[in-house]
Amino acid sequence: MADESTQSIEVDALPQEIMAVIADFPAYPEWANAVKKTEVLEDGPDGRARQVRFTLDAGAFKDVYTLAYDWAGDGLSVSWTLVKGQMQRAQNGRYLLTPAGERTRVTYTLSVQLAVPMIGLFRRKAEKMIMDIALKELKRRAEGD
Repeated sequence: MADESTQSIEVDALPQEIMAVIADFPAYPEWANAVKKTEVLEDGPDGRARQVRFTLDAGAFKDVYTLAYDWAGDGLSVSWTLVKGQMQRAQNGRYLLTPAGERTRVTYTLSVQLAVPMIGLFRRKAEKMIMDIALKELKRRAEGD
């Protein structure tokens, strides 16, 4: 992923517990504040979502978009790319889970290109804010808080 942002957080949960939260797209509106609706459009042979449509409302940024997911066989990473979006021209992302005893380091990498031009510095700031919020919400959900 060119011109991407990366952020990590430690979570008091095992990788398979965190990946179960990440893979449970119908539950996203319960814990991911900006996600108002999700719809799994296609499942893969392993039963995990292959394509998901999101309805996002993050205040000034609203979008309906579809992501295609690629689940690693080891259960420690998932990556995605934008299939279709209203406000986005491209999105590439990845969660990488690194076991650390009873804890797991979750590394989130994200690159977004909006349909309207945005100065790189502002885009990276927006990506970092999105990742920070997403990681904190994921941590709360995985730790059961």
